Amino acid sequence: MDSRNEQEIRRLTSILTASKLVHIYGAGLNPERPAHTAVAELKNRGWAVAPIHPRDGGATIDGFPIRPALDQGILPEVVVLFLAPERARAVVRNLIMRIEKENFPLIWFQLGAEDDVSREALESMGVDYVEHDCIVRFTERHNLCCEQSILPQKWCLQIASENGDGCSEWSVHSSDTASLPVPAQALEWVGSMNDLLHSEHTIPRYIRSLKSEQEGLHELAVRLSGQVDSQGR
Repeated sequence: MDSRNEQEIRRLTSILTASKLVHIYGAGLNPERPAHTAVAELKNRGWAVAPIHPRDGGATIDGFPIRPALDQGILPEVVVLFLAPERARAVVRNLIMRIEKENFPLIWFQLGAEDDVSREALESMGVDYVEHDCIVRFTERHNLCCEQSILPQKWCLQIASENGDGCSEWSVHSSDTASLPVPAQALEWVGSMNDLLHSEHTIPRYIRSLKSEQEGLHELAVRLSGQVDSQGR
């Protein structure tokens, strides 16, 4: 049973079902970690997922690319923390420094990630957070799904050239087919099309500068990759 009152449940339900993307800190390649399995469980309910893990960046979990960090300029909707309390505190502090209250995400402390300092800061700011519960179990208990799923999600990857010539290799992938290990070459950038549009990282900013007036961002990404999209272009 859920210990929250009906009003709290309705509020959380509204936030979650209206959100299209869930960022999960601590989701890496170890399949035995709950953060890893949460990716597929949320994907099965229609959410796109952005795993964040500093060591496994560039690899995939269930088709989604692992980011090494959250880029400046990205405004997450829901942030789930599968972290030790002190690491969760660092993430919360960083988000508070970067994001205004009106754009602040729902922060979900998975069991064991709860932190008194973070709680006080979020309450002082007057933003939403959840603790003492699992986001996956909550969605199961209340039979929740993403109302406006963006799956399959297109995303991009740039790594250093294999031959060491100083160039880079740019590629476009989809969450329904991608299955990549950690790149053997240096990871230069990875993110979704939305990340490509909003990130202040140097590489997305440069890629956006290459777009002509006649093409969309996805068409640009495909053109730069040298691939052919589903319409044969």
